[in-house]
Amino acid sequence: MRLWGRPLSALLVPGAVALLGWPIFGATAALCLLSGGLLILLLHHIHNLSQLHEWLREPGANNMPKGTGAWAHIFWYMGRLLKRQRASEFSLSKALGRFERAGEALPDAVVLLDNEDRIAWCNPRAETYFGLRLQRDRGAQITYLMRQPQFSAYVQSSETAEPITLRLLGRSGERAVSIQLVPYGDSQKLLLGRDITHWERLETTRRDFIANVSHELRTPLTVVHGFLETLEEAPTSDPGFLARGIKLMSEQTVRMTSLVNDLLTLSRLENSVNTVAEDKIDVPGLLQSLRHEAMALSGGHHTIRAEAKCDDWLIGSTSELRSAFGNLVTNAVRYTPKGGTIELTWERRNGNPVFSVSDTGIGIEPDHIPRLTERFYRVDKSRSRETGGTGLGLAIVKHVINRHQGHLDIDSEIGKGSTFSITFPPTRIASPRYTDQAAGAAPRRASN
Repeated sequence: MRLWGRPLSALLVPGAVALLGWPIFGATAALCLLSGGLLILLLHHIHNLSQLHEWLREPGANNMPKGTGAWAHIFWYMGRLLKRQRASEFSLSKALGRFERAGEALPDAVVLLDNEDRIAWCNPRAETYFGLRLQRDRGAQITYLMRQPQFSAYVQSSETAEPITLRLLGRSGERAVSIQLVPYGDSQKLLLGRDITHWERLETTRRDFIANVSHELRTPLTVVHGFLETLEEAPTSDPGFLARGIKLMSEQTVRMTSLVNDLLTLSRLENSVNTVAEDKIDVPGLLQSLRHEAMALSGGHHTIRAEAKCDDWLIGSTSELRSAFGNLVTNAVRYTPKGGTIELTWERRNGNPVFSVSDTGIGIEPDHIPRLTERFYRVDKSRSRETGGTGLGLAIVKHVINRHQGHLDIDSEIGKGSTFSITFPPTRIASPRYTDQAAGAAPRRASN
């Protein structure tokens, strides 16, 4: 009503003036007055329309025309609409920014595709996985940039409920990525990608573990079953044959028992519920005990030395650390030829306590070293079985060290020998308690 009232009142003013002037000045003068008033009103509207036109070219709150009459109300109303629009744009911009930041923080790859499979947006993870660059590739068809036939067929297919797995090469090497397309909106799509390389490795490890355990158990069981089958089919009272068979079955039973015990040890070490004991361990004394055990295992065929270069004790699980140290010593004896030398050392390096075992054995090729702590990994499978190993010793060592916040270093040279060093953090150092020697007496040092 206000918008129509003001223009009508503006029209009534020249009309009323003309009617009042008609009796006084005549019809011609009255008509001229009406025409002049309408012309002034027209020029007023033209001026305001011109201002509106200029403002629409660059609309803004600061250059809003003032106007008079009805135009003042129109300009005021347009200014209010402009403020609402700016507020709405600001709100949408903030929401879009929050969405983009949330998408960028996602651990998975996300790509928004329009109805023609063109890239509308992607997060940094998608750039890493798929080799994309948002600034460069926005608006490009995804199948032009990812040219794997399997992916192209998946995008064009209507069956996208199940994800597919692609092998993608990146700066960090090959990764396995699970990809799924999720339709949304008006024929738009959401492309999701998740790195499953770790899970595939775990699955491979699980399969290998089951296969290795099956193989390790099948071999001794086959030996035992074969001997029993022979006795069943051809009973004999030959003492020599029976003695050899019983000895063989006993050896294979011991082998299976060792394997099961090592598997149980690994299971216990991997169980986070089992916390590490906080015993105070006399490592210099343990060093001598390990030397005696190594001498017994060697049977006098090796020179075995033990040297404690520091008096530090260690805080940790006595049984676990004795098992880890013992595994390293046993391996040194098994893989060092007769006449070789094995040295056990306890010392500090750069403030960290270090237990090391050095030998003059056959050595290990560099390619094998990173995998030595894997379960059932053997450099020489036939030799490992001949020496009685289960293939789990170094895996146990790794888990024990991890539970004590330490790390294992392996230095080896073919034909010259190897050194296995376990480094513990300084927080694991305990003050020695002299129980078997007088106060102030010299501590135990080297033994040959």
